[in-house]
Amino acid sequence: MKSFMQKKENVERKWYIVDAENQTLGRLATKVATVLRGKHKVTYTPHVDCGDYVIVINANKVKLTGNKMADKMYYNHSGFPGGLRERNAQTMIEKYPEEMVERAIKGMLPHNALGAKMYKKLFVYADANHKHEAQKPEILKVD
Repeated sequence: MKSFMQKKENVERKWYIVDAENQTLGRLATKVATVLRGKHKVTYTPHVDCGDYVIVINANKVKLTGNKMADKMYYNHSGFPGGLRERNAQTMIEKYPEEMVERAIKGMLPHNALGAKMYKKLFVYADANHKHEAQKPEILKVD
């Protein structure tokens, strides 16, 4: 019996939409990262981007457990001395909800060129409005 190897020319992609309202950030991110990688398909091949497109809506209504709203910190550095910027999760969810969800998902993808291609198939929106109606996305349930 031969192993099946997916070719990038033969990948069939679907569009999924995920409602992040009242979803825990980490559980949402793992499910979305799995779909972006293509691990939910029987034709999964590690060295090929065989994942699907994912649209995440209502990113500003995602929830964090415990005391993470105050304790969880997000860091950026400009590269210059004194250029460290720190923000807690409360600030992120109020001002930058899309970035908060994107960072959680991106951290669960491979950290290489293949992961960058997978990340480009992710679309995150703070509210329920999105511009991908023409793709007819299917609803993806996150338990």
